[in-house]
Amino acid sequence: MIRFRLGLVINPLAGLGGSVGLKGSDGVAQEALALGAEPKAALRMMQALEVIRDYRDDIEVVTASGIMGEDAAKALGFTTRVVYQTPDKTQALDTQAVVRALLDEPLDLLLFAGGDGTARDIYSVFEQATIDDKLPVLGVPAGVKIHSGVYGITPHASGMVVKMLLDGELVSLMSADVMDIDEVAFRQGTVRAKRFGELLVPAEPRYVQAVKMGGKEVDELVLADIAADVISQMDDELYIMGSGSTVAFVMEELGLDNTLLGVDLIQDKNLVGSDLTANELLELTQDKPTKLVITLIGGQGHILGRGNQQLSPELIRRIGKDNIIILATKTKLKALDGRPLIVDSGDPKLDSELGGYYKVTTGYHDYVMYQVANPDLLVAADVSANPVLMES
Repeated sequence: MIRFRLGLVINPLAGLGGSVGLKGSDGVAQEALALGAEPKAALRMMQALEVIRDYRDDIEVVTASGIMGEDAAKALGFTTRVVYQTPDKTQALDTQAVVRALLDEPLDLLLFAGGDGTARDIYSVFEQATIDDKLPVLGVPAGVKIHSGVYGITPHASGMVVKMLLDGELVSLMSADVMDIDEVAFRQGTVRAKRFGELLVPAEPRYVQAVKMGGKEVDELVLADIAADVISQMDDELYIMGSGSTVAFVMEELGLDNTLLGVDLIQDKNLVGSDLTANELLELTQDKPTKLVITLIGGQGHILGRGNQQLSPELIRRIGKDNIIILATKTKLKALDGRPLIVDSGDPKLDSELGGYYKVTTGYHDYVMYQVANPDLLVAADVSANPVLMES
């Protein structure tokens, strides 16, 4: 007996630009495919649906044909009904058309896979719809840009929220911001984020991410101390320098050009490669000792999987968790209000393996032990405890 109707939308172009260094997919999907990018959105949606697979006899999935939803749902055995025919080549207008068709259905939840552009497309349809009560919406993160607050922190976490609804748990609803940025400016190293409106989402703080906090650190003395500590410990190994303003400050102190929103490679304090793709990183680090320097996204806590998809699961496994160097000011860590740092590599098994306490560099010879632990992957763990273990 069907007791839950799930609207499903997959943007098959979402995230294509990430692994090949294009920092987005808007308007560059064909270029990304030509550079060797592989679609990941359907896989991300299937990771979410896998969480509720045991409930499939109770669920009807209402979706678009083929790659925009039907294929993923049927692959996992869900009863599926198609309300939109997917064309050979999809675009933003198809996402909007699917959502318009879904709004004519008596749905309990709209689940979609994409990035901020997809969330914006969905919001644009809701904004024009003449319905009294807006349908709850939840995103499965599959894009390069995930600034909006309508997404689960990982695909698995999105599935956990749906499972809570199916289990009859009390899940509040809240309005969450839909954000997007100018990708042209983004590719040139400038973040211009804009709020477009709100969507109604299931409010489960363990699993649904906060809106990204923007802005550059103002306390340059703290950043200088962090940079000094990193530089003092550099040897002749390769260092992958991740994106973000904190890592950028290290590059600035080294006197090297930096890709603020990309990934660079240095050795012996010299630049080896700039704004590298996933394949270029794999090639340049093959059989060479390598360390990874990353920081967290303020307000969200993600250290992998948000704007740095060039750091592929294969690369991260090759580097090893012991060679990951995390940088953060104590202000950013305290702003997480006890929540752990999050990894969303695209490989749930790897995400689980990366869990544990890490020494986070917070100043010159100043460190904090902080937990990396996706809340949706923790089993029988006390996630309410403060993840800061000790300072040194």
